[in-house]
Amino acid sequence: MKMGLLTDPSVGHGALTSIFVRHHNRFCIVMCIASVALFCMLAHYSLSSQTYFSENALLPGLVKGQLNDNTGSSFRDHYRELNAEAEHFETETPHSYLISKFKNLRLETYSHNFTLNYPLKKNTKYTGRNVYGILRAPRSASIESIVLSVPYRAPSSVFPSTLPGLAVMFQIAQFFRHQIYWAKDIIFLVTEHEQLGMQAWLEAYHGTSCGSPGVLDSGKLSGRAGAIQAAINLEIHSEKIDHIDVKLSGLNGQLPNLDLVNLAHRLCNKESVKHTFNNVDGGAIGRNKVNSYYTNLSTMLSMVMTQATGVPDGNHGLFHRFGIEAITLEGHEKEGRGIYSSVLQVGRVIEGMFRSLNNLLERFHQSFFFYLLPSTDRYVSIGLYMPCLVLLVGALFLKAFSTWIQHSSEQKQGDSSAKATIPEHLNVGMVSVITLGSHVVGLLLLPNLAPAYFTHFWNYMPTHRALLLGYGLLSITIVCILPIILKKCLNSFISSNWVLLHVICLLELGIGLLCVSMHNFSLGYLTALVYVPPALCTKSSQTSIIIKFFWLLVHPMCSLFWITAYITYTAYPELPIIDYLTKVLEASGQWMVLSTVDNMIYGNWAFTVGVLLLLPVWTEFWCLMFLPTIVSKKMKTE
Repeated sequence: MKMGLLTDPSVGHGALTSIFVRHHNRFCIVMCIASVALFCMLAHYSLSSQTYFSENALLPGLVKGQLNDNTGSSFRDHYRELNAEAEHFETETPHSYLISKFKNLRLETYSHNFTLNYPLKKNTKYTGRNVYGILRAPRSASIESIVLSVPYRAPSSVFPSTLPGLAVMFQIAQFFRHQIYWAKDIIFLVTEHEQLGMQAWLEAYHGTSCGSPGVLDSGKLSGRAGAIQAAINLEIHSEKIDHIDVKLSGLNGQLPNLDLVNLAHRLCNKESVKHTFNNVDGGAIGRNKVNSYYTNLSTMLSMVMTQATGVPDGNHGLFHRFGIEAITLEGHEKEGRGIYSSVLQVGRVIEGMFRSLNNLLERFHQSFFFYLLPSTDRYVSIGLYMPCLVLLVGALFLKAFSTWIQHSSEQKQGDSSAKATIPEHLNVGMVSVITLGSHVVGLLLLPNLAPAYFTHFWNYMPTHRALLLGYGLLSITIVCILPIILKKCLNSFISSNWVLLHVICLLELGIGLLCVSMHNFSLGYLTALVYVPPALCTKSSQTSIIIKFFWLLVHPMCSLFWITAYITYTAYPELPIIDYLTKVLEASGQWMVLSTVDNMIYGNWAFTVGVLLLLPVWTEFWCLMFLPTIVSKKMKTE
């Protein structure tokens, strides 16, 4: 029965199938338009849902906040001490002061040393040191724990100061130590070198390594608490806080459980602290439905853009891969006069969050891990936004199916016997050489291989310029030399082979996009918006010059250039054209260096997706458009 279905010539030629095959181009256009329209509609009130708590054990805001300035030293005392100490350490972290401070708060105090062996330059090392204190739970045996972290930034740092956040941490630690209701250990962590220090501490805490071997030496920890259930990263920049921005995006697009996000927003409401997501206040949009829709759409788009990069927007993003739910609370400084929130209000928000997390009987699991947020109090679930990508990928599959069926039908019309649906002159070997060769090139460009050779060969120039030169020359070679080689080496390429390669390209792109989107929808969808239209328009070796030019524009290197050009223009619109182009090229090279280093230290696979999926697929389509195609001799004679 199964063999009959596979070999029966009538299979795939029913009435419905014939309609799809005959009008597949129109169906593909409709599917692409429907995908974009559906995505834009997701920001509308009718397609998003009101946020709610799935975990009843959190009991948010059930108790009144008790944090105040009457217990021990006040926030201003801690803040004054930190400022005085920071004046003596303009470019360094005052480790001795932090250790003595934690000890004075009667916490179990430890320090953690780590070393980074810079992967793109031999014999280059960077060292760092984290400081952390543990408050042991009086009502349990150190089985579980919660983390409150603050990244230390010296006065010379280009990022906003976190000294107010560190003072809040000291005040909270001082208050928490006098409470007897804690059922989980609380870890107070101060990290050095931003995300590098956090990554080293997490690797040492869990006894593992996430990046390339030998790059980050995470060292060992002298003291541990229980299994970490959740983490709050604190970045407060001033005593007077305009609003708290809740940051979610983690490494490779991972997101925290929605219950933790809702907890932060709910407690900010309770303590009358203005709170935002991507610096947009969902509660202050107003009653105008049109403005509300556009604000929700821009907020959702900003989340998609941030998530697609795969780079965490805070130290919290490194916890997610360990099954730890974490967010960052960033307190922005209030400028000018007007209503502001005090650090005491923010401290009560953190107190309420820790008391809710203290109630948890199990890990977060009931609420969503895959979602989009158009505002602070509404969400879009995976069941609504995944069809947007499925429509684009479905167009690729429909194009592949229709192309194969059409070609089979044409061959049957030329072959009166029609004994099989597989073309008689099919040369799978030649197609395999092109497909596998494209992926071999991608493998050689992985961060562990090509970047080291580029920087070694051009060691007389900065690292970012060496990488830009290496990848740029390789891209130019593929674009210019490959078509000439194909035309000289392959005087004729049977139409059946061309169709097979075309179908493989379409299926490979579609399956790759689905795989990426299962973990990072934003990256998969944005990539699909760029690559699906030209893939659908590619027809034969006689593809129009416009389509070929469009494929040049979406080359991975060119795409990086356009993205960098847009970001640079928004940041420096006043630059002259020469200075602007120079800055764009420099920024593109620096982005490649950061992406390579992120892959080798943290395991960020944005660069890997580029060289293992996008570049091979692009190369296959580029070959497809320049292959000299002829029809088989049998079809010619008939």
